[in-house]
Amino acid sequence: MSIASRVANVMSSIEEMSGLDGVSQPIVDWVGKAVRPAIVRNTLSGEVIGHPLHPLLTDVPIGAWTMAGLLDVVGGSSSERAADILVATGIVSALPTAASGLNDWSDTYGPETRVGLVHAGAVTSALVLYTLSARCRARGNRTRGKVLGMVGMGALLAGGYLGGHLSFGKGVNVNRVAWEEGPGDWVAVLPEAELGDGEHRKVDADGTAVLLYRSGSEIWALSNTCSHMGGPLDEGTFADGCVTCPWHGSIFQLRDGEIRRGPATARQPSYETRVNDGQIEVRHVG
Repeated sequence: MSIASRVANVMSSIEEMSGLDGVSQPIVDWVGKAVRPAIVRNTLSGEVIGHPLHPLLTDVPIGAWTMAGLLDVVGGSSSERAADILVATGIVSALPTAASGLNDWSDTYGPETRVGLVHAGAVTSALVLYTLSARCRARGNRTRGKVLGMVGMGALLAGGYLGGHLSFGKGVNVNRVAWEEGPGDWVAVLPEAELGDGEHRKVDADGTAVLLYRSGSEIWALSNTCSHMGGPLDEGTFADGCVTCPWHGSIFQLRDGEIRRGPATARQPSYETRVNDGQIEVRHVG
Protein backbone atom coordinates (compact mmCIF):
# COMPACT_ATOMS: atom_id res chain seq x y z
CA MET A 1 0.00 0.00 0.00
CA SER A 2 1.35 3.42 -0.95
CA ILE A 3 1.95 6.19 1.55
CA ALA A 4 -0.87 8.23 -0.02
CA SER A 5 -3.29 5.32 0.45
CA ARG A 6 -2.28 4.89 4.07
CA VAL A 7 -2.75 8.58 4.79
CA ALA A 8 -6.13 8.49 3.04
CA ASN A 9 -7.16 5.63 5.32
CA VAL A 10 -6.15 7.68 8.36
CA MET A 11 -8.21 10.62 7.13
CA SER A 12 -11.21 8.35 6.56
CA SER A 13 -10.85 6.96 10.08
CA ILE A 14 -10.84 10.44 11.58
CA GLU A 15 -13.89 11.42 9.51
CA GLU A 16 -15.78 8.43 10.90
CA MET A 17 -14.93 9.08 14.59
CA SER A 18 -18.43 10.01 15.73
CA GLY A 19 -17.19 10.04 19.31
CA LEU A 20 -15.54 13.38 18.57
CA ASP A 21 -18.95 14.98 18.08
CA GLY A 22 -19.58 15.22 21.80
CA VAL A 23 -16.38 17.23 22.20
CA SER A 24 -16.82 19.47 19.17
CA GLN A 25 -20.47 20.48 19.51
CA PRO A 26 -20.13 22.56 22.71
CA ILE A 27 -17.15 24.36 21.17
CA VAL A 28 -19.04 24.98 17.93
CA ASP A 29 -21.98 26.40 19.90
CA TRP A 30 -19.70 28.70 21.90
CA VAL A 31 -17.87 29.94 18.78
CA GLY A 32 -21.20 30.54 17.04
CA LYS A 33 -22.26 32.89 19.83
CA ALA A 34 -18.89 34.66 19.90
CA VAL A 35 -18.93 35.46 16.16
CA ARG A 36 -22.59 36.46 15.95
CA PRO A 37 -21.95 40.25 15.60
CA ALA A 38 -21.62 41.11 11.90
CA ILE A 39 -18.34 43.01 12.33
CA VAL A 40 -16.74 40.02 14.07
CA ARG A 41 -18.09 37.55 11.56
CA ASN A 42 -17.04 39.61 8.54
CA THR A 43 -13.55 40.27 9.91
CA LEU A 44 -12.73 36.69 10.86
CA SER A 45 -14.26 35.28 7.67
CA GLY A 46 -12.24 37.58 5.39
CA GLU A 47 -15.14 39.42 3.75
CA VAL A 48 -13.00 42.54 3.30
CA ILE A 49 -10.28 40.75 1.31
CA GLY A 50 -12.71 38.68 -0.75
CA HIS A 51 -11.62 35.20 0.33
CA PRO A 52 -11.18 33.30 3.61
CA LEU A 53 -8.78 34.99 6.03
CA HIS A 54 -7.52 31.88 7.81
CA PRO A 55 -5.30 30.46 5.02
CA LEU A 56 -3.56 33.83 4.68
CA LEU A 57 -2.88 34.15 8.40
CA THR A 58 -1.43 30.65 8.69
CA ASP A 59 1.54 31.72 6.58
CA VAL A 60 2.88 33.87 9.42
CA PRO A 61 3.25 31.33 12.26
CA ILE A 62 4.23 28.54 9.85
CA GLY A 63 6.86 30.74 8.22
CA ALA A 64 8.19 32.12 11.51
CA TRP A 65 8.49 28.75 13.21
CA THR A 66 10.00 27.11 10.13
CA MET A 67 12.70 29.77 9.90
CA ALA A 68 13.34 29.50 13.63
CA GLY A 69 13.91 25.77 13.22
CA LEU A 70 16.27 26.38 10.32
CA LEU A 71 18.31 28.84 12.37
CA ASP A 72 18.37 26.44 15.30
CA VAL A 73 19.89 23.77 13.07
CA VAL A 74 22.35 25.72 10.91
CA GLY A 75 22.48 29.26 12.28
CA GLY A 76 24.91 28.93 15.13
CA SER A 77 25.19 31.17 18.19
CA SER A 78 25.01 34.36 16.13
CA SER A 79 21.46 33.48 15.05
CA GLU A 80 20.07 32.67 18.49
CA ARG A 81 18.44 36.07 19.00
CA ALA A 82 16.82 35.95 15.57
CA ALA A 83 15.49 32.42 16.25
CA ASP A 84 14.01 33.59 19.53
CA ILE A 85 12.26 36.51 17.83
CA LEU A 86 10.84 34.18 15.18
CA VAL A 87 9.50 31.77 17.81
CA ALA A 88 7.81 34.68 19.61
CA THR A 89 6.42 36.02 16.32
CA GLY A 90 4.86 32.64 15.62
CA ILE A 91 3.27 32.51 19.05
CA VAL A 92 1.72 35.97 18.78
CA SER A 93 0.48 35.49 15.21
CA ALA A 94 -1.02 32.09 16.07
CA LEU A 95 -3.73 33.75 18.16
CA PRO A 96 -5.60 35.64 15.38
CA THR A 97 -4.93 32.68 13.11
CA ALA A 98 -6.68 30.40 15.58
CA ALA A 99 -9.60 32.82 15.92
CA SER A 100 -10.20 32.90 12.17
CA GLY A 101 -9.86 29.13 11.98
CA LEU A 102 -12.42 28.58 14.74
CA ASN A 103 -14.80 30.90 12.90
CA ASP A 104 -14.51 28.83 9.71
CA TRP A 105 -14.69 25.51 11.57
CA SER A 106 -17.93 26.48 13.31
CA ASP A 107 -19.73 26.28 9.94
CA THR A 108 -18.75 22.67 9.23
CA TYR A 109 -20.70 19.46 9.81
CA GLY A 110 -19.97 15.80 10.42
CA PRO A 111 -16.69 14.52 8.92
CA GLU A 112 -15.35 18.04 8.31
CA THR A 113 -16.01 19.02 11.92
CA ARG A 114 -14.21 15.92 13.19
CA VAL A 115 -11.16 16.51 11.03
CA GLY A 116 -11.23 20.17 12.04
CA LEU A 117 -11.21 19.23 15.72
CA VAL A 118 -8.13 17.04 15.27
CA HIS A 119 -6.53 19.80 13.19
CA ALA A 120 -7.19 22.28 16.01
CA GLY A 121 -5.71 19.84 18.54
CA ALA A 122 -2.54 19.46 16.47
CA VAL A 123 -1.92 23.17 15.97
CA THR A 124 -2.80 23.90 19.61
CA SER A 125 -0.19 21.34 20.62
CA ALA A 126 2.29 23.12 18.37
CA LEU A 127 1.47 26.44 20.02
CA VAL A 128 1.94 24.98 23.50
CA LEU A 129 5.26 23.38 22.53
CA TYR A 130 6.58 26.58 20.99
CA THR A 131 5.48 28.55 24.05
CA LEU A 132 7.43 26.13 26.25
CA SER A 133 10.33 26.43 23.82
CA ALA A 134 10.29 30.21 24.16
CA ARG A 135 10.28 29.87 27.94
CA CYS A 136 13.29 27.55 27.91
CA ARG A 137 15.17 29.86 25.55
CA ALA A 138 14.50 32.83 27.80
CA ARG A 139 15.90 30.89 30.77
CA GLY A 140 19.04 29.97 28.90
CA ASN A 141 18.22 26.31 28.27
CA ARG A 142 18.60 26.49 24.51
CA THR A 143 19.02 22.77 23.93
CA ARG A 144 15.67 21.97 25.50
CA GLY A 145 14.13 24.94 23.71
CA LYS A 146 15.35 23.66 20.36
CA VAL A 147 14.08 20.15 21.04
CA LEU A 148 10.65 21.47 22.01
CA GLY A 149 10.64 23.56 18.85
CA MET A 150 11.39 20.54 16.69
CA VAL A 151 8.60 18.52 18.33
CA GLY A 152 6.34 21.52 17.83
CA MET A 153 7.25 21.54 14.15
CA GLY A 154 6.10 17.94 13.89
CA ALA A 155 2.72 18.86 15.40
CA LEU A 156 2.53 21.87 13.10
CA LEU A 157 3.15 19.75 10.01
CA ALA A 158 0.46 17.29 11.06
CA GLY A 159 -1.98 20.15 11.64
CA GLY A 160 -1.05 21.69 8.32
CA TYR A 161 -1.78 18.46 6.49
CA LEU A 162 -5.17 18.18 8.18
CA GLY A 163 -5.93 21.79 7.25
CA GLY A 164 -4.99 21.08 3.66
CA HIS A 165 -7.27 18.05 3.67
CA LEU A 166 -10.16 20.22 4.82
CA SER A 167 -9.56 22.81 2.11
CA PHE A 168 -8.54 20.66 -0.84
CA GLY A 169 -9.93 17.26 0.06
CA LYS A 170 -13.27 18.28 1.56
CA GLY A 171 -13.71 21.68 -0.10
CA VAL A 172 -14.37 23.61 3.12
CA ASN A 173 -14.79 27.33 2.36
CA VAL A 174 -14.33 26.86 -1.37
CA ASN A 175 -16.44 29.32 -3.38
CA ARG A 176 -19.41 27.19 -4.46
CA VAL A 177 -20.22 29.39 -7.45
CA ALA A 178 -16.68 29.97 -8.72
CA TRP A 179 -17.37 28.06 -11.94
CA GLU A 180 -21.00 29.03 -12.37
CA GLU A 181 -21.63 30.35 -15.86
CA GLY A 182 -25.21 31.37 -16.32
CA PRO A 183 -26.70 32.11 -19.74
CA GLY A 184 -25.00 34.93 -21.59
CA ASP A 185 -28.07 35.53 -23.72
CA TRP A 186 -31.57 36.41 -22.53
CA VAL A 187 -33.50 33.35 -21.33
CA ALA A 188 -37.18 33.29 -20.37
CA VAL A 189 -37.58 31.77 -16.89
CA LEU A 190 -41.04 32.72 -15.55
CA PRO A 191 -44.26 34.47 -16.57
CA GLU A 192 -44.27 37.95 -15.04
CA ALA A 193 -47.76 37.40 -13.62
CA GLU A 194 -46.44 34.62 -11.38
CA LEU A 195 -44.12 36.90 -9.41
CA GLY A 196 -45.93 39.40 -7.22
CA ASP A 197 -44.46 42.29 -5.24
CA GLY A 198 -42.34 40.99 -2.33
CA GLU A 199 -42.39 37.44 -3.70
CA HIS A 200 -39.49 35.23 -4.71
CA ARG A 201 -39.08 32.17 -6.91
CA LYS A 202 -36.35 29.69 -7.73
CA VAL A 203 -36.19 29.26 -11.50
CA ASP A 204 -34.08 27.37 -13.99
CA ALA A 205 -31.98 29.39 -16.43
CA ASP A 206 -30.50 26.93 -18.89
CA GLY A 207 -29.50 24.55 -16.09
CA THR A 208 -28.51 27.19 -13.53
CA ALA A 209 -30.66 27.69 -10.43
CA VAL A 210 -31.52 31.39 -10.15
CA LEU A 211 -33.36 33.25 -7.40
CA LEU A 212 -35.86 35.90 -8.51
CA TYR A 213 -37.22 38.58 -6.18
CA ARG A 214 -39.65 41.37 -7.00
CA SER A 215 -39.65 44.73 -5.28
CA GLY A 216 -42.27 47.00 -6.81
CA SER A 217 -41.41 47.42 -10.46
CA GLU A 218 -37.90 46.00 -10.03
CA ILE A 219 -36.98 42.34 -10.41
CA TRP A 220 -33.67 41.18 -9.01
CA ALA A 221 -31.91 37.89 -9.76
CA LEU A 222 -29.05 36.09 -8.03
CA SER A 223 -27.55 32.65 -8.19
CA ASN A 224 -29.64 30.51 -5.87
CA THR A 225 -26.58 28.63 -4.59
CA CYS A 226 -24.87 30.37 -1.67
CA SER A 227 -21.22 31.04 -2.48
CA HIS A 228 -20.16 30.05 1.03
CA MET A 229 -21.25 26.42 1.42
CA GLY A 230 -23.89 25.96 -1.25
CA GLY A 231 -27.02 26.70 0.77
CA PRO A 232 -30.34 27.19 -1.12
CA LEU A 233 -31.09 30.90 -0.91
CA ASP A 234 -34.73 30.47 -1.92
CA GLU A 235 -35.25 28.75 1.45
CA GLY A 236 -33.77 31.70 3.33
CA THR A 237 -35.35 34.85 4.74
CA PHE A 238 -35.91 38.14 2.93
CA ALA A 239 -35.78 41.61 4.48
CA ASP A 240 -34.52 45.11 3.67
CA GLY A 241 -33.58 44.20 0.12
CA CYS A 242 -31.43 41.28 1.24
CA VAL A 243 -31.59 37.50 1.47
CA THR A 244 -30.17 35.51 4.38
CA CYS A 245 -28.84 32.04 3.65
CA PRO A 246 -30.67 29.42 5.75
CA TRP A 247 -27.53 27.40 6.43
CA HIS A 248 -24.98 29.78 7.97
CA GLY A 249 -26.61 33.20 7.92
CA SER A 250 -24.67 34.89 5.12
CA ILE A 251 -26.56 37.98 3.97
CA PHE A 252 -26.49 39.22 0.38
CA GLN A 253 -28.01 42.27 -1.28
CA LEU A 254 -30.62 41.11 -3.76
CA ARG A 255 -29.88 43.99 -6.11
CA ASP A 256 -26.27 43.03 -6.88
CA GLY A 257 -25.17 40.10 -4.69
CA GLU A 258 -22.87 42.17 -2.48
CA ILE A 259 -22.18 40.74 0.97
CA ARG A 260 -23.73 42.40 4.00
CA ARG A 261 -22.65 39.74 6.52
CA GLY A 262 -20.39 36.70 6.41
CA PRO A 263 -19.32 33.97 6.65
CA ALA A 264 -19.49 34.28 2.85
CA THR A 265 -16.47 36.02 1.34
CA ALA A 266 -17.42 35.80 -2.35
CA ARG A 267 -20.33 37.87 -3.64
CA GLN A 268 -23.29 36.14 -5.22
CA PRO A 269 -23.34 36.04 -9.03
CA SER A 270 -26.09 38.39 -10.18
CA TYR A 271 -28.22 38.43 -13.31
CA GLU A 272 -29.76 41.15 -15.42
CA THR A 273 -33.53 40.93 -15.76
CA ARG A 274 -36.15 42.24 -18.13
CA VAL A 275 -39.78 41.55 -19.02
CA ASN A 276 -40.39 40.59 -22.64
CA ASP A 277 -43.82 39.55 -23.97
CA GLY A 278 -45.03 38.86 -20.45
CA GLN A 279 -42.04 36.66 -19.60
CA ILE A 280 -39.29 37.42 -17.08
CA GLU A 281 -35.94 36.95 -18.80
CA VAL A 282 -32.48 36.81 -17.26
CA ARG A 283 -28.90 36.79 -18.42
CA HIS A 284 -25.64 36.54 -16.52
CA VAL A 285 -23.98 39.87 -15.77
CA GLY A 286 -20.48 38.41 -16.23
